[in-house]
Amino acid sequence: MRGKTIFIILLTAVVTVFLVSNTDEVEFNFIFTTKYISKLVVIGVCTFIGFVLGYWAGKPRTVVSTYDDHTTPNADDSLSEEDRNYIS
Repeated sequence: MRGKTIFIILLTAVVTVFLVSNTDEVEFNFIFTTKYISKLVVIGVCTFIGFVLGYWAGKPRTVVSTYDDHTTPNADDSLSEEDRNYIS
C-alpha cells in the first residue's frame, strides 16, 4: 500500500472514533432559531464540507493544450523547404 492510502485510512479511523465519542446534544444557534443537535451531526457535516472544499481547491485545473483554431494556417505551411527537410 502507498503512504497516501495508509494516511487516508488512519485519518478516516481517527475522525470516526472522534465522531462516535461525541454523541451528546448541544444547543446550536441558527440565525433565526435555536435547535438541539447532536455533536456528531455538526462535526460530521463540517468535516464533510471541509473535505469537499479541500478536494475542490486541490484538484488540478483544466489546461488548454493549444490555442489554435481552424482559421489559422497549418504550421507546416509556414516552414521553409530547409526546415521540412530537417524535420524529415
